[in-house]
Amino acid sequence: MQPVPPLDTTYWQQRYEIGQTGWDTGAITPPLRDYFNQLGLPDSRRILIPGAGRGYEAEYLHRAGWPNVLVADLAPAALEALQTRVPGFPAAHLLLADFFALAPTPPFDLIVEQTFFCALDPTLRPAYARQCARLLRPGGTLMGLLFDTEFSQPGPPFGGSRAEYRAYFEPYFDFVHFDTATNSLPPRQGRELFICLKRKAVLAQDDR
Repeated sequence: MQPVPPLDTTYWQQRYEIGQTGWDTGAITPPLRDYFNQLGLPDSRRILIPGAGRGYEAEYLHRAGWPNVLVADLAPAALEALQTRVPGFPAAHLLLADFFALAPTPPFDLIVEQTFFCALDPTLRPAYARQCARLLRPGGTLMGLLFDTEFSQPGPPFGGSRAEYRAYFEPYFDFVHFDTATNSLPPRQGRELFICLKRKAVLAQDDR
């Protein structure tokens, strides 16, 4: 296995600058759109989209009237693209920040996963699951898509399997849905795992 390059601000900013953004679908993907559509009327729920990229999911929620959608990304170019495309998106909700450094107060009600997990160094996956749990209120939701496949080229993106992922999340979450997405984009059909997980009411002392 080849060593993983430093996946830092410089790395991701350069990817945007040279147009190497194969993860960018240009719009919200159907599984997330359909999930958002069943959330009900907009309310004060705090929603976080980490590693949001150009933020099509945030744009969709914002235009639907959700007032407390926050995005976090390491690359200034990603946040600038969202701000340019959606001038009314609150500037204070554009977080140029490391997901792992975000504070858990006030907690979030929903975390949306879309091609962030697969962009992380795989050694950070246990820490990702733990940080999601820390950032969510008890009973809060982590939902989104994970790649249930291996990639032939060195990552990112990094693939994996549902059995591997289950082990990361089980200490912190109850599983509501954890199965192959039925409405993925054609190039991703059969390769995406749709997850909907509820944060456990009580976490171990070391995980709070």
